[in-house]
Amino acid sequence: MHLIITEKHDTAKRIAAILAEKKPERERVNGVDTYNFDGKTVIGLSGHIVEVDFPKEYNNWQKTDLKELIQANVLTTPTHANIVTALRKLGKVAKHLTVATDYDREGELIGVEALNVIKKVNPDIPADRVHYSTITPAEIKKAFATPTKVDFNLAAAGESRQVIDLVWGSVLTRFVSLSSGRLGDKFLSVGRVQSPTLAILVNREKERDVFVPVPYWELFAILVNGGEFEAQHKKGRFLDKAEAEAILAKLGKSGTVKSIVLGKRSEKPPTPFNTTEFLRAASAIGISAANAMRIAEYLYVNGFISYPRTDNTVYPETLDTKEIIESFLNTEFREYAQKLLTGKLTPTRGKKETTDHPPIHPATPVKRSKLRDDEWKIYELVVRRFFATFAGETLWETMAVTVDISGEDFGANGARLVEPGWRWYYSYNVPEDRILPQLKEGQTLSVKEVNLVGKETQPPSRYGQGHLIKIMEDLGLGTKSTRHEIISKLYSRAYVHGNPLQPTKTAYAVIEALEKYAETITKPEMTSKLEHDMDEISEGKITEDYVIKESRDMLDEVFKDMTKNKELISESLRNGLYEDRIIGVCQKCSSDLIIRKSKKGSRFIGCSGYPKCDFTLPLPKSGQIVVTDKQCNEHGLYLIKILTKGKRPWDIGCPHCNFIEWQKKLDEEKKAGGKDTKTEKK
Repeated sequence: MHLIITEKHDTAKRIAAILAEKKPERERVNGVDTYNFDGKTVIGLSGHIVEVDFPKEYNNWQKTDLKELIQANVLTTPTHANIVTALRKLGKVAKHLTVATDYDREGELIGVEALNVIKKVNPDIPADRVHYSTITPAEIKKAFATPTKVDFNLAAAGESRQVIDLVWGSVLTRFVSLSSGRLGDKFLSVGRVQSPTLAILVNREKERDVFVPVPYWELFAILVNGGEFEAQHKKGRFLDKAEAEAILAKLGKSGTVKSIVLGKRSEKPPTPFNTTEFLRAASAIGISAANAMRIAEYLYVNGFISYPRTDNTVYPETLDTKEIIESFLNTEFREYAQKLLTGKLTPTRGKKETTDHPPIHPATPVKRSKLRDDEWKIYELVVRRFFATFAGETLWETMAVTVDISGEDFGANGARLVEPGWRWYYSYNVPEDRILPQLKEGQTLSVKEVNLVGKETQPPSRYGQGHLIKIMEDLGLGTKSTRHEIISKLYSRAYVHGNPLQPTKTAYAVIEALEKYAETITKPEMTSKLEHDMDEISEGKITEDYVIKESRDMLDEVFKDMTKNKELISESLRNGLYEDRIIGVCQKCSSDLIIRKSKKGSRFIGCSGYPKCDFTLPLPKSGQIVVTDKQCNEHGLYLIKILTKGKRPWDIGCPHCNFIEWQKKLDEEKKAGGKDTKTEKK
């Protein structure tokens, strides 16, 4: 029997259907679906079937010596016992094994994990590997016709990440959580990628906190002659209001066109999608990074798009791009496909070219009705981006006009899209035309009105998910496969909320303590170095053991700093976390209103002046409480949100207003209930 292992059940089912001449026979082995045909059996895993962890004696956080934990042995234990048992049963009788998991670090490791399970019951089993980037009949058949060797170096790079992340995450999380007294489900998560990423957000927020807006004024004139348009004083911003007012006072009722400069501007088509640019584009159309990747994974497994985890921005010569475009001739994209096929198909090229997977592209057409709305949005995004990479430049006609009004120059810029080029295919965020009327030099224009507008400079903007992923890539934080997961973790631990991402006071407390007493953890350099080393493992330049030892030594140095400053870290965290519990000021006694817990464990907002003051407000029983920086105008309390895993955030708003509304609703229900009772008696 020839045993084929895939990463997921859906992939196993699809690959079996492609390879079998007749419908494969489904058979359950130890509760796991397998697919049999022509002496072959395909089984799908559930991702990793084993995990790395410390021995049980290190489970107790309070009793474990963290210095000892840095150097502790790491065990590999099964996470899916039924799949492991099924693999042993099948592997024992198999004559040949093919690993057909996704081709990347993670996929190679998942395949090697399964291979190691089977080798314990069948040590001499020959094994090979197949690579594919789309789950389409042509590519799957080609992959199985040309198998290659299992890449143990690539798997070792994946395993080193697991071990390094376990050790760093466990030691740092336990230290910070114990120091702050935040244990149980409220523990403070710290990690070698997560913490530098959070530091980026906190430091951006600090820039916003200290930002002092500067007032400025802009001077505009509405000009009329056949058409109406707005021009702005050439100085732009006036920091001196008196200067702007003096100019405003001297302006007459007419102006003269001083100059007209006509020009052309072009925009080059975009480069092919790698993972980072795909997630940025998805974020721009309102789909979070985690959701975009989940949907892309579904589309890939079903054969609709190529593998969504790639750094490549250059289509390989082996990719038949013409055939892909032709496949859309009988779809709702036919008009776009027809136009592309009338010209020369020369795609754009990005800066990064790799050999593992091509850029993300459509694999096969699918009808809109076969997908959910969000799935279609992502699929359409991929199709349109693919088409746009073969299209021509956009061409804009531009007009820059200068008008003299009483000796003062005012300018207006117009632009008109004359050749949509690639924007016709990729119709997202297209700038609007700014049309100016027909004008001639020396022409007199009427000044309809003039306006002096007061404004203020704005603080630096917060980072959206797409922008943050790009920054992480530039700094070497995480990988194409893990960056969206890191951002999801920041949300789940209530370190951030909203999009753009806004850090909570808890995030401030953690990052400020770490930056002050263990700065290395918050800087990208250390993490970037380890990422580079993991790449070198995959290339066979250094060993997994060497990198793991190096990372433990790095952590040991960090831990020395933290231990030396343990009391200061504890004080800093506790002070910061107390601030995160403050909801506002008690209107009865002016003490702090804080989030508290009753003896029975329920949560409420109570006065820090208790027992002298007994003012309280209720809180929901479950979910992470996030205190925002917005305040209620009526009660002065900070607005709050409740985060629950797998659900949309619940915006409670002002807890006092919410309580009043709740009381009102209860009264209405009581009255309604009373009326019903009277009716029944009659």
